[in-house]
Amino acid sequence: MFRPALSIIAGRVAGFAATFAIPLILVRLFDVETFGTYKQWFLLHATLLGITQIGMSESLLYFLPRGGRDAGHYMMNALLFLAIAGAAAGLVLAAAAEPIARWMSNPALAPLLLPLALYLFLIQSAVSLETVMTARSQFALAAASYAGSDVLRAGLLLLPVALAPALPSLIYGALAFGVIRLGVALWYYVREFGAALRPDAASLKAQLAYAMPFGLYVVVHAAQENLHQYAVSGLFDVATFAVYSVGCLQIPLVDVVSTSVCNVMMVGMAKELHGGREQHIVRIWHESVRKLALVFFPLVGALLLLSHDVIVFLFTEAYKASVPIFMVGVSAIVFSAVPIDGLLRVYAKTTTLLALNVIRLAFVAALMYGFVAVFGLAGAILVTVGALAVGKAVGLAAMAKVWRIGWTQVLPWRQLATAGAVAAAAALPALAVSYGLHAAAPVRLVIVGALYAGTYVALALLFSLLREDERAWLWDRLGRARVLLPS
Repeated sequence: MFRPALSIIAGRVAGFAATFAIPLILVRLFDVETFGTYKQWFLLHATLLGITQIGMSESLLYFLPRGGRDAGHYMMNALLFLAIAGAAAGLVLAAAAEPIARWMSNPALAPLLLPLALYLFLIQSAVSLETVMTARSQFALAAASYAGSDVLRAGLLLLPVALAPALPSLIYGALAFGVIRLGVALWYYVREFGAALRPDAASLKAQLAYAMPFGLYVVVHAAQENLHQYAVSGLFDVATFAVYSVGCLQIPLVDVVSTSVCNVMMVGMAKELHGGREQHIVRIWHESVRKLALVFFPLVGALLLLSHDVIVFLFTEAYKASVPIFMVGVSAIVFSAVPIDGLLRVYAKTTTLLALNVIRLAFVAALMYGFVAVFGLAGAILVTVGALAVGKAVGLAAMAKVWRIGWTQVLPWRQLATAGAVAAAAALPALAVSYGLHAAAPVRLVIVGALYAGTYVALALLFSLLREDERAWLWDRLGRARVLLPS
């Protein structure tokens, strides 16, 4: 499972730099209000894209490995469902443009919602491309698709803005990207499934039985995950929302690693279950959590150490008020090491997924305004992180019951504790240097970040956190890096 996950991670990392560069460039081309409008536009897109899939895209990770000759039916059912749902959501979005703009305290948003409706339809229709490749165990192809799609999207968003620095220019580029991606997805589906790519009522019934509870979960999940941003958008002006959204910076590496490892984990678990080897599932789960912790625990440590430098370097001094928000948000990365949602989907526990997200939504809704009143802008993200922790605990309790094991066995606690201690210990020399280093943000990022990373790797090797194949892979990469260095 290690190599397929690395393949997908490598592909997604290849597009990481280009995608991550988009807001960094735009924040220097747009004023604060325009940048806030851009963030609201894509917030609406991300929310609706998640909600309107109703679980149909993710259901392919469950059905395609089991599908056999019916795989084309599952694929076409999902494609048609996603396209129709995307079109319907787009029509509602366009019709409600004025009320939505008022709700988000930004009248400038209203004329931009019609093109958002079209963009939503295009991306929704093609959203399953890499999911299908992964479900078909075409990991290298999925990696290449992730990389190519991200680089193309970044280019088509930024090039028009470079020629004409205005928000409509970016939106036209986004629409061009949507058309190209949909064309590539349709070509791939036809090539992969051929004549079998046709709808089937019986297959659709099975998919809906799996996906609808999961779809309800997705709706609630999107609501609780994004409620803090909508609350800030409604309570404050667009400039304040821009500051808050910068503080809520999502580190793309987290999604790249967690999604890649989780998808490969799900495919591997599905095959074990299909083959009647359920006893292997806990081992796969523990290995997946361990690998994610090895990456995410030190990432949190580094980002907390360098939070001020990260924000100032990426977004300029104009957004230094985002630092406290960023520090709270970064703590949530720790919980990404426990991909409980993917595990529950393997067992088709969609009602459990729905229940735990209802709990999280109720937690956020009940405490949001109180936390904002007490902690200010940082309170909105703080209550969201708290809800995430509650949801993970509920999900783990459900799986402990399924496996008939106790809390001591549901996670690889010893490995997690060791990884956490090593990540914390690695921060000590970096923290000492950071306090005494008076330099520009880029210099501090390089020196303190390199010291932390080097210390963490050394301690990880010393305390045997890495398996033999992982150590071999690490030495191979370090050897290649030395070859590339000038002599």
